[in-house]
Amino acid sequence: MSPDEAATAEAQALTGAVREAIRERYGESGAERFQIAPEGFAGWVAGVIARYARGRSDGEQIELVRSLHVEELALARACAQGSEAAWSELMARFAAQMRRAALHMTGDEAAGRELADSLYAELYGWPNREGRRVSRLDSYMGRGSLAGWLRTVLAQRHVDRCRSERKDASLDEQMEAGAAFAAPAETAAAPPDKRLSAAVSEALAQLAGEERFLLAAYYLDGQKLAAIGRQLGVHESTVSRKLEKVTAGLRKRIRRHLMSSGMGRRECEELMAELDVRDLNVDVRRNLGQEEKMETF
Repeated sequence: MSPDEAATAEAQALTGAVREAIRERYGESGAERFQIAPEGFAGWVAGVIARYARGRSDGEQIELVRSLHVEELALARACAQGSEAAWSELMARFAAQMRRAALHMTGDEAAGRELADSLYAELYGWPNREGRRVSRLDSYMGRGSLAGWLRTVLAQRHVDRCRSERKDASLDEQMEAGAAFAAPAETAAAPPDKRLSAAVSEALAQLAGEERFLLAAYYLDGQKLAAIGRQLGVHESTVSRKLEKVTAGLRKRIRRHLMSSGMGRRECEELMAELDVRDLNVDVRRNLGQEEKMETF
């Protein structure tokens, strides 16, 4: 089944009330100016619902639909589909912002220009082996502003580059110093609780792009709040509040998944009290990566 067919199937599976809420937002989205039919727009929104509100009540799904930045969702997805008009509008609205953000992150004009250019290439996308255009903009879900999402993607690309350069430099320095790298000792790992691992994986998969970046930067990379704030263009106190909100929401999702799997409240609370995802059989770094796994060429 192609992505378009899957999106159509998702839209058709929604109740009449939810489909009506989506139809009401089509006019606001401006999708028509990019020759996007109501069915195509409905497929995009249905994909968002499938990711973040599958199995929820009609009321919760409609609330999600009404909260979406539909105009920016239509712009991003039209770009991903190859609309030159949409791409021209995207660049006119956001290119200058991204160049300034990249310069702020790198502190160097040439490096900032290179960082921004690499983002544009990733956003523009290229046809894969099947001829389908693959763009990072397909990952934008419209739950937050497009400008904020773009800054988050840019910041993550910058962090990935710095991490890679730091690892390469560190390894070269150690090798030049004659360091020997012994094989790690094998240790017996305790069998993970499969229910908890599954709940954590599912909860992480539901996070939005900025939420993933915040958790990865703070907990996995050990960055300071001020450093994260500089990359996102916000004060460190704002980063702190966002982190508190994300972690609290994440624990609620995990608890909800555990109890829906049949776990009793007491057992659930005991597991949650000792929860450290690093001890579970969960690839946390992969789950905190891109919003959606992109196809490779």
